[in-house]
Amino acid sequence: GLELSHCVGTNSLGPAGPWRSGGPCKMKRVRTVFKPEQLERLEQEFLKQQYMVGTERVDLAATLHLTETQVKVWFQNRRIKWRKQSMEQKAAKLSQFGVIQPASADSTDSKEHEEDPVDVEL
Repeated sequence: GLELSHCVGTNSLGPAGPWRSGGPCKMKRVRTVFKPEQLERLEQEFLKQQYMVGTERVDLAATLHLTETQVKVWFQNRRIKWRKQSMEQKAAKLSQFGVIQPASADSTDSKEHEEDPVDVEL
């Protein structure tokens, strides 16, 4: 689940968030480190389908000894990585044929359809 570590500071700088208390002591979430076997299975599932929902996600989380949220967030982040790789491959193919894209095209093309990277686990 969500692991929090206490900071020693007495001042709370910045707004309270999912990993930070509003009090004098900041809380910092410990980043999940996936085991190689877990990553291999997650990648296998991603190759089959980019979206994992409902009971499939619950079952996969239980099989891998992860929380459903950890699996959900991994899939969200993996889709973002996949889209970025696809855009880079598309740009490389276009440059091979002498088609030059505007410098900002990759950052504005599909902004409204992208998901924000999320790394918060509950």
